[in-house]
Amino acid sequence: MTGIKMHKLMRVAAVIFAVVWGQVSFAQSWVQVEARPNQALGLERATDYASRIPDVNGFRLNSGWFAIAIGPYSEAEAFAALTRLRAARAIPSDSFISDGSNFREQFFGAVNAPTAAESAEPLPPLEAGEETVQEARAGERSLAREDRELIQIALKWEGFYNSIIDASFGPGTRRAMSGWQEANRYEPTGVLTTLQRQELVTAYRDALTSLGMAPVSDTAAGIDIALPTGLVDFDRYEAPFAHYESKTADGVKVALISQEGDRNTMAALFDIMQTLKVVPMEGRRNLGREEFTLTGANDDIISHTFVRAVRGTVKGFTLVWPADDEKRFRLALSVMEESFRPTDGFLPDTIGAGAPQNIDLLAGLEIRRPDAVRSGFFVNNNGAVLTSSDALGQCERITLNDDTDADVLVEDTALGLAILTPRQSLAPLSVARLSALEPRIQSDVAVAGFPFGGVLAAPTLTYGILADVKGLNGDARLQRLEIAATDGDIGGPVFDGSGAVTGLLLPLEAGNRQLPETVAMALDAPVLAEFLTANGISALASDTSDVMAPEDLTLLAGDLTVLVSCWN
Repeated sequence: MTGIKMHKLMRVAAVIFAVVWGQVSFAQSWVQVEARPNQALGLERATDYASRIPDVNGFRLNSGWFAIAIGPYSEAEAFAALTRLRAARAIPSDSFISDGSNFREQFFGAVNAPTAAESAEPLPPLEAGEETVQEARAGERSLAREDRELIQIALKWEGFYNSIIDASFGPGTRRAMSGWQEANRYEPTGVLTTLQRQELVTAYRDALTSLGMAPVSDTAAGIDIALPTGLVDFDRYEAPFAHYESKTADGVKVALISQEGDRNTMAALFDIMQTLKVVPMEGRRNLGREEFTLTGANDDIISHTFVRAVRGTVKGFTLVWPADDEKRFRLALSVMEESFRPTDGFLPDTIGAGAPQNIDLLAGLEIRRPDAVRSGFFVNNNGAVLTSSDALGQCERITLNDDTDADVLVEDTALGLAILTPRQSLAPLSVARLSALEPRIQSDVAVAGFPFGGVLAAPTLTYGILADVKGLNGDARLQRLEIAATDGDIGGPVFDGSGAVTGLLLPLEAGNRQLPETVAMALDAPVLAEFLTANGISALASDTSDVMAPEDLTLLAGDLTVLVSCWN
């Protein structure tokens, strides 16, 4: 066993002894969760952690990187926090305990970092077999090109190097070496000793071995690629995917993509892939002329999709990985990208056609569904939508008809109304016209909405009766309906027989009472008109009282009713 490894084992043993007996050797201990190469990225990550975890701080390191650390704690508390947060997947699996001796200026949080003079433990002294900086430089000169490239690759895998692999130890590589040394409690000289190089490369090779990266030639899909065969096995074909499912508890998945087509096929696939759960909404989207990439991450998974149009086919892959194992994800992805080669052949559309069908699946991959669905309706020719406000407070993203992002222009929670504006210009086929007359009690009404959560592309008309022109407590702004409405109908327009909008369906607030299923409430047209006018939208009045044929009312409802989806 090398001297440096023995030294580290002795230090680990000392830490365990201190934890067991309640002794504290450091003045302060921290759980360091990650480091970023610039302050903007560091601040972004620190803010994200702070939204979920207490005691988050950010410090500049000697290397110029910016670390996110949780604490300060006693040493025993730090180890308990590290164990707890790792188990909850709240922090990366490669987080570690730090005494903060390499922390400098603080850029986030309220706790001051210890200065170098205050650090309770000095850097470990040189052990037998280690080298001076001059000796380490001399050792570097004897390295072959492939050895220098391997060091850069390993530094990149560790997250300290983000430039090209050129076997040149320039300023960027030196900064990466210094950052790695600092993170591993070595003096940050920017020159790796022989033992440090061995430690770095061995960790990289061990990780590569754990993945079982091996060349795979999928002749049916017409793709040659290296896959993490230690984690996935081929499962089935469902065009346009070849599914390689996880064979461990890690949950890693690969889908090879192969179909006949051209650039237009590729562009259509770009849109379709973004509806799948394996492509989280948060991430980069890049559609080029010949290829596209999709990256995404959430609390559970990281994924990367690469697709290219080549020789009359569309081919690529999606890699799905657990979110708390980013280092191995980067390693597997880099090998897959480097090894990806389209070959002859493609998956025909009929392959896998006998698989069980499910509306929530696309070729075996689960389609992303919104967290809540409501209805709304167009109120001007610019695409503004009037809807209920009840579900909007929980939405990180709002879409209209699944494909147009929207913002909340104004919201009145007392009335239960909101106006949404699309981020891109819309041209509605019809705009709601509000009834200028008080509706007759016991007259027929119809609510347009999406009672099946958006499974149907067009709105559904549900017929009922206007039971009263006031609410159960006598509120004259409300209408009481006898109708079998659902949550998906909330926010939708209530039509009279002429096609005029007499109200907007509201969520039912019954308190502790259990009301009949056919009781519903709507905010009446004069209140809607006043709300729109007060917020700069001219409310259009209906100019006819003629009864509209049911088929014409269905067409009108389809033109002006909008699916409002809430995503998180």
